[in-house]
Amino acid sequence: MARRLRSPTLESRSARAKLKVRRKPYFVSVAPGISLGYRKNRGPGSWLVRCADGKDADNVHVLDFWTAQTRAREQVRGKGAAKPLTLVQALDDYERDLVLRGGLAAHVQRVRRLLTPVLLKRPVGLLTSRELRHWRDAQLSSGLAASSVTRTCKALKACLNHAAEADDTIVNKRAWTKGLAALPDSQVARTDAVLDAEMVRAVVAACYAASDRLGLLVEVLAVTGCRPIQAARLLVGDLKSDHLMLPRSAKGKGRKSVTRRPMPLPPSLIARLKAAAGDRPPTAPLLRRADGEAWQPIRSDQSRPFAQALAAAGLPKVVPYALRHSSIVRCLTAGLSPQLTADMHDTSPQMLSKHYAHYIANHSTELIRRVQLDLAPTPADKVAPLASRLP
Repeated sequence: MARRLRSPTLESRSARAKLKVRRKPYFVSVAPGISLGYRKNRGPGSWLVRCADGKDADNVHVLDFWTAQTRAREQVRGKGAAKPLTLVQALDDYERDLVLRGGLAAHVQRVRRLLTPVLLKRPVGLLTSRELRHWRDAQLSSGLAASSVTRTCKALKACLNHAAEADDTIVNKRAWTKGLAALPDSQVARTDAVLDAEMVRAVVAACYAASDRLGLLVEVLAVTGCRPIQAARLLVGDLKSDHLMLPRSAKGKGRKSVTRRPMPLPPSLIARLKAAAGDRPPTAPLLRRADGEAWQPIRSDQSRPFAQALAAAGLPKVVPYALRHSSIVRCLTAGLSPQLTADMHDTSPQMLSKHYAHYIANHSTELIRRVQLDLAPTPADKVAPLASRLP
């Protein structure tokens, strides 16, 4: 009969009751290569056995230290996989994809400029929500506006989603979904900067005084209500006899190419655009800067000379996007339907309702009165002739 071993910590119920609750079992050796373990739980404990067969590593069923390292990497990355994708590599890949789809690569450049060197070197699959949230909050603390922080986070999230879709080993989407969430009240349109028709004319005149080419760009923004990026994408071939084929912004998921829609223009603006186009080829940019180069779809490329022109004319400080807000409000208060206004401005009725509902509500009474009938009592001498007209 095998000799019974003694274990003061495990052999009695009272001794086991004094053990600390923990996940790791308390082991005692009962024979060469065999150990008896007891796991102390909050409720009833459990016994388990651990044994070793004493065989050398065959790197199939029994692994040595070096083979175990290789298997660990293969289990996470996949067999034969390369090094994990870093954030800087993900940004490079996403930028190339944006260029191929006609997207705005400037968003990626802004994200790359704001990211820290430590984050740029981090594997995408190891990013945590805590470090991404810390980076997001640091941008706000540095003086960046909440809307700019949210816009930058959206670009970074798009980049990370693009990387995750191409690599099945990246499974931590929750990290940037939570860590890069939009800041409160940061997605509200600046509808406070709505200009009346007189101010719009003054802004356009100030830009023409600074430069004919700047004035032409701003006039296109004011008349069409398009985004600056749409104006920057205009080509000479988009100019027709009485309208522009205005590029859409290509915003939203799944858009692979920039489409165009007709936008009617006043004859005077058509004439100025034809003069600016000259005999240049259809694929040349329609709107150019004062130095002859094409306007870049980057906010600072257009807003800086715009701000300088307004300052020189003594006008209040506004941004080019105010012309778009003003155009949308002008259409809504004139009675255009939200659907037509949204289509004209390359957006959706839902977005109009979200950001411009108070303008619609404030003018709803006037719009209703335009279509209401005034059914005051008709004099008796007029009723008989009217009755004869009834079927």
